[in-house]
This record gives sequence, C-alpha cells and structure tokens, in this order.
Amino acid sequence: MTLLALEQAGYENTDLVRAMAGLGDGCGFFNETCGVMTSAACLLAWYGGNEFENETESDMLLPMLQDLGEWFQQKTANKCKSTLCKDIVGDQIGTPAGKKLCGTLIFETHNKVNEILTSYGFSGA
Repeated sequence: MTLLALEQAGYENTDLVRAMAGLGDGCGFFNETCGVMTSAACLLAWYGGNEFENETESDMLLPMLQDLGEWFQQKTANKCKSTLCKDIVGDQIGTPAGKKLCGTLIFETHNKVNEILTSYGFSGA
C-alpha cells in the first residue's frame, strides 16, 4: 500500500516501506487489525495529519478515516466477521493464497483511498 502511494506521488522511501511492513499479517502474525486497513489509514494521515507542533491537522482527517473504516467493514463483511487479519485471511496468512487475497484487497483499498482523498479535496495517494 505504501509503495503504491509513494510511486504515485513520485517519491522513494525504502525506510518507510520497510517500517510499514510491520503492519502486515495482522501486525506480524498477531492476527490483529488487517494491515491493509491500517496502512490505508496511515496514507490518509499522510495527507490530512500534521507533521510539526505548529502545523494544524486537517479537519478532514477524522471524516476520511471514518469513511475508510465504514467502507472497509462493508467490504470485508460479506466474507468475514471482522476487520481482523485472522478473520479475513484465516489459515492462509503468510501463504501464497493469502498473499493473493491480500494483494487484491490492497489494490481495491488503494483505489478507495484515492477516492476518499479526491472527495475531500486532496490529490490522490
């Protein structure tokens, strides 16, 4: 997810990509919240958050995060009982089949992040 956003923005940041990998597989096989959703939330904060104490967070960040959360819950609700990695991927976590499922979800979620950003007046990720 991060790599897609960086490429689209024309940036390279291997340290950031490496750090964001910690969100994958439900935060490293702890089966917590899906890393696709948490990384998407990070992308929205990249645009709507604040970097410095004197910089104001956008009033749009919380509504964008809420839109993402609602969409993600609806997206996964048809097949899963929650947004936890273990409920989305199940026993396939870390396997080629699980990675294929996650890859599809990454692209769909990346598209949704772009849609949310555009609807709130930001250029896409």
